[in-house]
Amino acid sequence: MKTIWFMLMGIMSVFSALATTFTEGQQYLQIDKPAINEPQVLEFFSFYCPHCYQFEQIYHISSKVKKSLPVGIKMTKYHLDCIGPIGKSLTQAWAVAMMLGVEDKVSPLLFDGLQKTQNIKTPNDIRAVFIQSGIRAEEYDSAWNSRMVKSLVVKQEKAAVALQLRGVPSIFINGKYMIKNDGLDMSSMDAYTNQFADVIKFLLSQK
Repeated sequence: MKTIWFMLMGIMSVFSALATTFTEGQQYLQIDKPAINEPQVLEFFSFYCPHCYQFEQIYHISSKVKKSLPVGIKMTKYHLDCIGPIGKSLTQAWAVAMMLGVEDKVSPLLFDGLQKTQNIKTPNDIRAVFIQSGIRAEEYDSAWNSRMVKSLVVKQEKAAVALQLRGVPSIFINGKYMIKNDGLDMSSMDAYTNQFADVIKFLLSQK
């Protein structure tokens, strides 16, 4: 009886291993020239991007994936500055949000202001969103002009170039792999989100 049990456990382990194995070119792509010193899980997005809006605000894929990451693995988000008339200002504002640790507060407001109400048209409108979310005007202005924010802007721009970013939303793992969004299971939103998380965990384990 014990022998049969161990055989069954062995079969289950094989199926488990197969279930967590993914194929290059189908669920992910390997980058020709791996980027150096990038966060382990890095997402690029734009507040102007309708797909990013759905990804973040409708289906909450980023937050669901973030919760499923292994302990100690952080998900970092960078803004792409070449989309939209105030794309560069939004990237700098995102650097302010990163510096102040208020990404989750301002992200929904910025998305809504650009995708739904379309009442964000100038850098001053962006500033008003931060104030609306509880950030003091003086704190925002100080951060906006700080050396740290300028450094974060450059870091986002350099990462986009190093990873040869072609579009958003895009998620990169260890600077070596990119998730192929259209290669995931789209039979349901849960299946898509779960496989997204599984592919990330699989790629994090690759050497």
